[in-house]
Amino acid sequence: MDTDEGHGPQLRVVDRRWWARGETTAEADQAAARKPTVVEDLERRLGEVTAQLITVRNEHRRAQDEFEQARVRLRRDVGREVERGTRAVLAELLEVMDNLERAIGAARSAEGTDAVIGLRSGVELVRDQFLAKLEAFGVRRTPALGQRFDAARHEAVTTTPVSDPLQDGVIVAVVREGYSIGDDLLRPASVVVGKG
Repeated sequence: MDTDEGHGPQLRVVDRRWWARGETTAEADQAAARKPTVVEDLERRLGEVTAQLITVRNEHRRAQDEFEQARVRLRRDVGREVERGTRAVLAELLEVMDNLERAIGAARSAEGTDAVIGLRSGVELVRDQFLAKLEAFGVRRTPALGQRFDAARHEAVTTTPVSDPLQDGVIVAVVREGYSIGDDLLRPASVVVGKG
């Protein structure tokens, strides 16, 4: 700024009105359309920041989608592992059921004293209660006696000769009961198959 000696800073006034500068309307519109370089710089920077924001937002959405997919996959995998563990425990408990069945069979073949009959009745009650608990978990016995042998559902431990040709390939005795959980086989039935 220019200063006069003894007087403060000299001010310069610029009249920006188009008619005061002697411009035409078209020239004034053109001058108004021009922006100062500071405004252009700010608009350019705003555009860059907006583009960065859109990129970050898209990356965030992609990361959220990947996280959601990973969470769903983890839940599914954990569910499978829990189900696999449950099935393993239930399969182990089936051995207890087999032992109860053996105890009942032994008591039936023993002499019929009151003590043996009472013991057998008690073991049968325990077996029935145990079977009810297994059924609460969805475990069911798979019927085998009298059915045609199916290698997918049965395990043949031996064959026995049969005189009736209709009994060929039919299960004539069950050594160990088979169990399923839902539609899946938990343990195949061990059976004796008739052979003609």
